Amino acid sequence: MADPLYDIEDVAKWFLNKNALQHKKLQKLSYYAVAWNYALLDAPLCKRDAFQAWIHGPVSPILYDIYKNYGWTFIPQTEYAADFGESEEVLEFVWEVYKDYSQFQLENLTHSELPWEKARAGYSELERSEEVISPKVMKDFYRKMYENSQND
Repeated sequence: MADPLYDIEDVAKWFLNKNALQHKKLQKLSYYAVAWNYALLDAPLCKRDAFQAWIHGPVSPILYDIYKNYGWTFIPQTEYAADFGESEEVLEFVWEVYKDYSQFQLENLTHSELPWEKARAGYSELERSEEVISPKVMKDFYRKMYENSQND
């Protein structure tokens, strides 16, 4: 399998091409894109795709460093074009499924899911963590969710 062409910043720019977003929502959309790509295509979506189990949900430290200065304000919509190949469908899927959720709803959703919970095991609710959320746990959890949805 070839190395992914794009980096996690490209994933964020892909979502920002759709709409202006708050930092926390951008983090969660990027996380779901990475997780669902593992689940549906059994492959990494991009380079440097590690997400850590922070207090407010999955966070890419790379994206955090890039966008932290926006605080609670919206990161402006930007023009961005990239061809993510077959992963483009995954990105569109993630956008369609999660775009209407608020940043707080996405935080709560990730808190209720095994990948974040497992990486947070042993940490108190407000304790800082840099535990990386396992791509294998992401893949298995979201693949099972997908398979269950196909049986409905």
